[in-house]
Formats: sequence, structure tokens, C-alpha cells
Amino acid sequence: MEQTYFRRGFGLKGHIEEALSADYHSHVVDKIRQHGYVLALGDLTFKLAGEFGFCYGVDRAVESYETRTKFPDRRIFLVGEIIHNPHVNSKLRAMGVMFLERSDGAELELGSVTPNDVVILPAFGVTVRDFERLRGIGCVLVDTTCGSVLNVWKRVDSYAKDGFTAIIHGKYYHEETKATSSQVTKYPGGHYLVVRDMAEAREVCNHIEGAGSGERLLELFAGKLSPGFEPDRDLVRVGVANQTTMLSGESLAIAAELRNSMSQRYGETALAEHFRTFDTICSATQDRQDAVLKLIAEPLDLMVVIGGYNSSNTTHLAAICHEKVPTYHVEDASCIDPEAGAIRFRPVGDHAEQRRDRWLPAGPVTIGITAGASTPNNKIGETIERIAASRGVTLEGVLGG
Repeated sequence: MEQTYFRRGFGLKGHIEEALSADYHSHVVDKIRQHGYVLALGDLTFKLAGEFGFCYGVDRAVESYETRTKFPDRRIFLVGEIIHNPHVNSKLRAMGVMFLERSDGAELELGSVTPNDVVILPAFGVTVRDFERLRGIGCVLVDTTCGSVLNVWKRVDSYAKDGFTAIIHGKYYHEETKATSSQVTKYPGGHYLVVRDMAEAREVCNHIEGAGSGERLLELFAGKLSPGFEPDRDLVRVGVANQTTMLSGESLAIAAELRNSMSQRYGETALAEHFRTFDTICSATQDRQDAVLKLIAEPLDLMVVIGGYNSSNTTHLAAICHEKVPTYHVEDASCIDPEAGAIRFRPVGDHAEQRRDRWLPAGPVTIGITAGASTPNNKIGETIERIAASRGVTLEGVLGG
């Protein structure tokens, strides 16, 4: 009988290394690393964060390329996006991978999938319901769910099994958070509530402490909690988890706030019966946040953060930088227009892209560079090259030796 579920790839990396190198490698980034993460070009100085760009996402990409090699004659589908990077996903489309989408609030459209097809599950994972539907079709599944996401699933699974409501710090509409919350509702009586930030967490804390009404809480969190949620019943025992790409400091602060409220309500000695927590920020997200904090502590004139606008970890990097230095979040190297001296970027907190002319200050400029965990090195290198070209400087010959 044919194997229809793969979790660890196919061992074909040697067959695809040349294609991966061509699609994602950057000579520019390699050379900057070798020169202490600093590059001086005329009156421009680039400083690269100590940790940046591709993490486990590269493994996800490798498995997608391997899947195409393993099944050259089959139709291959991908649930949503493999990672939140437009360059990577466009490469997969060019390889003939088709994307399975869902409209808001609707189920994943699987009508075109047959038992002869191959479906790749993305780094964010899929909901329990989507997984069961795909298994029911009988198609081959290639599961690239990130290990850090799986760790969160194990945590919330244990909460639900033990009768604790999962309080998830995340974006309720994000694929990862949807997949995580579905792990809770596998259990009869399993419940979750998603908080976006400290302000929303405080609303939950107020209820735990005895202030506010259940009706108000249900209204505030409509669409962000499990079916049949009853605040008075389901906020007696809670466990904290988070979407792996959120701001680490915020997740820890929210957990501390909830712990304090539970302690006030039930007493410190009974806390273990009412509260659990575990830091589920992934190491790659944490490393990139720590590295950018170190970078912006240095004198910089501006920061450029590279990565998809729908990439959670990238938007959080931009938010960290924005607190300290003028910051431009660009989706791709093409956002830099050297000939016009212009940049397209999405301001922190906005939902629309803007264009700015003459964005580089006159005179010597020190530019910090970082990228989200789903941004390949070639896009980082191209961005640096295009910024330099905006000043009429090329990298040819500069990085030798």
C-alpha cells in the first residue's frame, strides 16, 4: 500500500541543492557576514543584524522542492502559503504548485483534490478539521508544520485535556492561531480565547478579578473564542500559550498579568490549580528579536526590515525598530526604486503601502538591515544592492577578498 503521509521529507536534498542555491543564496550577504556584518559603500554604511532571514522556513522550502522531485507527474497543491514570503510562494507557483485557498469564514476548498494528488501542509499547520478532510480524500500529505508550532499544539492539548482554557496570545485570523485553537476543541469541553495584546488581556484579567460582565467579554471577543464559551465557567482555570511569531516581551507580560489576576482571585497557594504558562515563542523569532534590539542600540539613521507584509514575525521586527529609529518595512527588493530615489513601504501599524521619494537622508547614512524568518538571503542582498544603487554606488569589486 502506498504511503500517504510524510513528515520528515524525502532525503532528496542533494538533488535540489543547485536549484535552492540559485533561488535563495546571496553572495552579497555571505560577504557582509565575513566582514563583521558591516559594509561601507561611499557615504553609506550598512549594518546587518546578527540573526536574520530564513530559519525553519528554508526546511519547508526544501521539502516543497523535494516534493516536486519525488512526485514529478502528479498534481501538487499547497494549503495557503508555505511561508509568508511572496518570493518563495511565486517560486512554488512557477514549479507548478497550485494553492488551496479559503474565503473568509469558509471551509478550505478541496473540491478539486483527488486521491492521486499531493497536498503540502504549510509551516503554520492546518486545523484539525482540514487535516481530517484531507485524510478522508486519501491524497498524499506532505506535512511541513514547523516544530515550534507543534510544541505549542502539545501545550494547548495538555491544557484542554486537564480542563484548562487556553488563553492564546496571537492574531485570531492567522493560520497558525486557527490551527492551534483547533487542537483545543478536539476535546469535549475544550475551550480557548485569543488575545491580541495587553489591552485585550486586561479585559480578561478584569473578569477574572471579578469586575465587568460576561456579556461584555463575549461581545468584545466575538469570533475570538471557542463555541459555547462561558466566562464565569471557562476562566476559572487557564493556561497561556502564544502564536510563535508574536513579540516575546509582550507574551511574557501578558502571562505575568494573567498570573497576577489569578493569584488575586484564588490566592498564591492555590495558583497551580488555576494557572499554567509556558513560553512558546520559537527560538528563531526570539533570536531575530534579540539581534535587532542589539542592532538598534547602535547609532543608526534608519532601519530597513525586509519581509512579507502578512508575515507576523517580520511586522513585529519592524515594530521593535520603529520604537527607536525611522523604519521602513519593505516586502521585497523591488520596493526600492534606485532610478527615482524612491521607496515603497508599509508604515508600522498601517495596512496600506506608501511611496516616499528622496527617502535617503543627505550626507553619510548608517542603515540597519534585518529580515523576517521567511525572507531568503537573495532578497536581502538585492535590497542592499538597490539601496546602494540609489546613491549611484555598485557592489561590484567592493566585496572581493
